[in-house]
Amino acid sequence: MGKVDNCQVGVFAAVTRDGVASVVDADLYLPEKWAKDTTRCEAVGVPEEAQTFRTKGEIALDMVIRLRREGLHFSFVAFDGGYGHLPWLLGELDVEGEIFFAEVHSDQAIYLQDPAPAVAARRSSKGRAPRRLRTTAVPMTVAAWAATQSASAWGRLSIRDGEKGEVMADYLTQRVWVWDGEAPSASRWHLLVRRELDGTKLKFGLSNAKPRASLRRLAEMQGARHFVEQSFREAKSACGMAEYQVRRWQAWHHHMALVMIATMFLAKERLAHRETAELLSCRDLIEIMRHRLPTKIVTDEDLAASIIDRHRRRHKAMESAYRKQAAMLSALD
Repeated sequence: MGKVDNCQVGVFAAVTRDGVASVVDADLYLPEKWAKDTTRCEAVGVPEEAQTFRTKGEIALDMVIRLRREGLHFSFVAFDGGYGHLPWLLGELDVEGEIFFAEVHSDQAIYLQDPAPAVAARRSSKGRAPRRLRTTAVPMTVAAWAATQSASAWGRLSIRDGEKGEVMADYLTQRVWVWDGEAPSASRWHLLVRRELDGTKLKFGLSNAKPRASLRRLAEMQGARHFVEQSFREAKSACGMAEYQVRRWQAWHHHMALVMIATMFLAKERLAHRETAELLSCRDLIEIMRHRLPTKIVTDEDLAASIIDRHRRRHKAMESAYRKQAAMLSALD
């Protein structure tokens, strides 16, 4: 935005299947300044166990582990470059046995051969013995590697049908080593590069999928995030995800829980009617429910009564707020 403004940041998880996605978990992110202010946290109901500062990457890792432990079935985890640039997160997911596809930035460093990091041999009895891992291998960025590839190295794939035709792109893949300069050894993962057909835009990703994973499989893993992003647009437009005004921890999570229930219901209905209504959308389902479900407003008198009741409740809320303000000002005097 280019300015400081009021906002609330959440870390979300969604599941996708057969081109339909639904949000299934959410945690509110607390800036470090907030987490260290116990009085401030208690005033808005942040539970004691949540008052420890966690980065968004740490929240995401905890969320994946929690969802797996609670029995949610998923074959891999996909996330954007905001999380993909965290080498420790990729390493932790790998240790947990979770398959991931992580989009990374164009300056992500890779090695085409195992850098075999090691501590240098001590050359003198004076001073401290070397402790830091080093390598003689020279890294290169994923963008630099892609730029050196011949035109014949790219493979064109159509990964799904879209409303404006087949979704096609050119792809490159290569098994590479990734080392963050601290881990005792480098990891060998898949690098995937996606290029728009006009050659104007490149996307890069790393995956710890099995060594024999095909180019199509990697491309489909990368493309799964499209449906997740679409589910967030639908959650905001159809389920009121961004339509709230809350100031307490529990209220935010309650609102998101209701949104998740709604998005899951819509996702299940779309999948249930896929064979007879392939293009059924969230908007379609909401219009069906508005038409079929009973409503309290039928006549003009019902409409007038509804408005009068709403105004009555608004006046009551305003009077309560003014009483609280007057009491506060009286206490200050």
